[in-house]
Amino acid sequence: MGMISRLTGNIVHTDEKYIIIDVGGIGYKVAITVDILSKLGKEKEKITLWTYLAVRENAMDLYGFPTLADLDFFELLITISGIGPKTAMGILNQASVQSLESAIQTGDTSHLIKVSGISKKVAEKIVMELKDKMEKTSHTVEVIDGMKNDADALEALKSLGYSPTESREALKALPKTITKTNDKVREALKALGK
Repeated sequence: MGMISRLTGNIVHTDEKYIIIDVGGIGYKVAITVDILSKLGKEKEKITLWTYLAVRENAMDLYGFPTLADLDFFELLITISGIGPKTAMGILNQASVQSLESAIQTGDTSHLIKVSGISKKVAEKIVMELKDKMEKTSHTVEVIDGMKNDADALEALKSLGYSPTESREALKALPKTITKTNDKVREALKALGK
């Protein structure tokens, strides 16, 4: 664990890629993913984030995560040569931790590449370097099925004229309880039609 491992305080400012948390009168700027940002409440709300402090020659940057498991995965990602904290956050902005874990555990990068937009080279590097470091979990099969359905739903939305980026965003915003491809497409179309 680093020097600043966890913060609890009130959100005093939000931006596209970061929030500022007031902890005892000190404002900490914490980089977060779009997914985390979408789940946060309004400013002045009290939150707790697990953090990673990246110290460079000319800066100290904090990266925040809602759970210790998410932080652990981020720390695994940055052990890969060529993937620093900013690149890791970029990857987590494109793909969920669950999707990445499943691809790594099964060695299958094709659905991950399709759903997340991560390049083939990066996806293969992540899988190759992290496969032995991760344990198989009980929800792996369930998540793999979900990834396949996401990939199928993405193809359906693209065939209807939506861009891969807006299709991915609409699918990512759906509740996890929606698992069937047809239901995903229907709900995503409602969101895209707003």
